[in-house]
Amino acid sequence: QSLVSSSKWLQHYGLKRNKLSLSQILSQIGFQHKKDYVTTLGKPVASRYADGLFPQYKSAQDGSMYNLTAKKELILHFVDCLIGAIELYQQRMEWLTSESRQIFGVIQEQCIVIVLDFGTTAPTEFDLCRDALSMVLVEQVIQISRFNLIRAAQDLKKWQQKCTPVSEHTVKSAVTWLWKLDHMTAVSHTSSAEALLEAMGDEAVSS
Repeated sequence: QSLVSSSKWLQHYGLKRNKLSLSQILSQIGFQHKKDYVTTLGKPVASRYADGLFPQYKSAQDGSMYNLTAKKELILHFVDCLIGAIELYQQRMEWLTSESRQIFGVIQEQCIVIVLDFGTTAPTEFDLCRDALSMVLVEQVIQISRFNLIRAAQDLKKWQQKCTPVSEHTVKSAVTWLWKLDHMTAVSHTSSAEALLEAMGDEAVSS
């Protein structure tokens, strides 16, 4: 039963190619209990010879009945495969929800602008924001092609005029620029929108 429950969960995560979906496992550890049309009765009839001869499992997906014939060794093999697959997905989820990815998600685009809108945050919150932004620059932006930073303010500030190629030097430069920003700066009701429009004005930007 635990084998079936694990398989149901995993089939939603692209494991069909590894033959670990529920229907694929069932077809490898048994055979489907078939119905055939009986002319004299005028209806489909399921064979009864397997009743009590094999353990049976009814698939909730389509109602198919399977007669399970596999030996314990084969069942244990699939248990190991499913446990291994679950561990891989757990590792993936831990990675996706760690460090800068926990705050920003995973940056997949190759050319981005990060718009900084600090509003009227307290000094400690301002530093926490800059810590988080420094982390995403060092961990994720370093992996893409081009980037830029724009601070939303009444007099908006840009790290560079256009998106700049990523390198160790440019990432360090961006981090230094970030930590030299003044805590308080004049803001307006439209400064956030203006910063976003400025970011989208660079045709190379994808996000």
